Amino acid sequence: MALAFSGTSLAEELAPDSSPVVDPDAPAERILPIPEGTLEDTENVDKTAQDAAGELPLEQLRRFVAIFDRIKRAYVEDVSDSELLDHAINGMLSGLDPHSAYLKSDEFHDLEESTSGRFGGLGIEVGMEDGFVKVIAPIDDTPASRAGIQPGDLIVKLDGETVKGMSLEEAVGKMRGAPGTTITMTIVRDGESAPIEIEVERDVVKVTSIKSRMLDQGFGYIRITQFQATSGPDFRDAIQRLQKHADGPLRGLVIDLRNNPGGVLQASVEIADALIDDGLLVYTEGRVDASKLEFRAEPGDLTQGIPIVVLINGGSASASEILAGALQDHKRGVIMGTESFGKGSVQTVMPLDGETAIKLTTARYFTPSGRSIQALGIEPDIEVKSAKITETQNQPFFSEAELSGHLTNGSSEADSETKDKKKEGKKPAQKKADSKDSETDEQQSEPSLVDQDYQLRSALNLLKGLAIMHRTDTPEPAFDGPEDNRKQ
Repeated sequence: MALAFSGTSLAEELAPDSSPVVDPDAPAERILPIPEGTLEDTENVDKTAQDAAGELPLEQLRRFVAIFDRIKRAYVEDVSDSELLDHAINGMLSGLDPHSAYLKSDEFHDLEESTSGRFGGLGIEVGMEDGFVKVIAPIDDTPASRAGIQPGDLIVKLDGETVKGMSLEEAVGKMRGAPGTTITMTIVRDGESAPIEIEVERDVVKVTSIKSRMLDQGFGYIRITQFQATSGPDFRDAIQRLQKHADGPLRGLVIDLRNNPGGVLQASVEIADALIDDGLLVYTEGRVDASKLEFRAEPGDLTQGIPIVVLINGGSASASEILAGALQDHKRGVIMGTESFGKGSVQTVMPLDGETAIKLTTARYFTPSGRSIQALGIEPDIEVKSAKITETQNQPFFSEAELSGHLTNGSSEADSETKDKKKEGKKPAQKKADSKDSETDEQQSEPSLVDQDYQLRSALNLLKGLAIMHRTDTPEPAFDGPEDNRKQ
């Protein structure tokens, strides 16, 4: 079975033959498969420690029974035994951490449905914070991103109903719905003096995992919106397309993981393996043997060692952090942007009776150097915050070649070029990407992505500098004498 990360792009392993995909309305986290017999092993974990502790906590069990009885007899409305027990189980799991949960029949069904890769909803990655729903990241090209939902937004009301007191699964259930229906979200956002209301129309969410384009001659760009089951092969295809349309050798690559909430673990491992020649990529540690795993790279680098810059921000979580951490630890890429989300725990979905399941935190994952990013995140090598690009009008300058009676260069070729410039005017210094690059994904959207994205422009400038230092072409010997002695 494949391993998967769940996130608002939840990818969860439900059965040996199921394909992990994404659930856009859950916290970014990783899901491990449960081989046969593992559930029993989990129930008996640390049995020795339990035996050593002696009897079960009878006093607490008596208190539970007494409270159960009081509720049954005195609560203002009649409550069934099964409903009370469901609440107790849910509270037992949600009290552990924000990601453990009890999945009732309808919630478990929604989870299975989400693995189809198509679902009616908003396309938003969320988690819990202080009893409210916090946006980890909106998924690209979804209703949430088009409506202007931003990472870090705190959702306090859904259609006027406060989310305080709701479980994450209940809040997610309210956000899901039939395509074409709308929901009004009341949001608290940093920098805003009062809550803002945003109406979002639900739609069928179909996520495109890998998008690519040329940024400049020889410099490619790959945007990973989410890690899906096919992201590994799709990434390799994108590299090949960029190499084909690079108008020469591919000299550098920007990998954009901003607002990527995670997804399928196998996909992040496959992409890291494509870029790293050898060594450990990621490992997990937990109390159950099934949660102790490690993944290693096979020999070979698909990009042949070209410089790589990876963009991250606070919406980069789970599998995104695994890829960024592996590239950073192996010094295979420069990490740029702002600190990532910090989701480094592992959740396991455990079906109970075919109708219900529990999602339980079972391990933490670690980068190759042994770093746990849980609640810490990945620190960028170069911090670049998002900023608005404003171009200013520069006063035109004259050059030496435009002065009357200037000295010639001394080279017939250079003098000829000077004359051409004077006749035609100076040409732009930056060569635009070849028109055939339009065959790559997203090429037909914004005319110049770099001109609108400060972090991406910074990444491209750094990449160009790294490419200059990295180039292996042999320079001409230094001029050390008159022309007659110059080496040809």
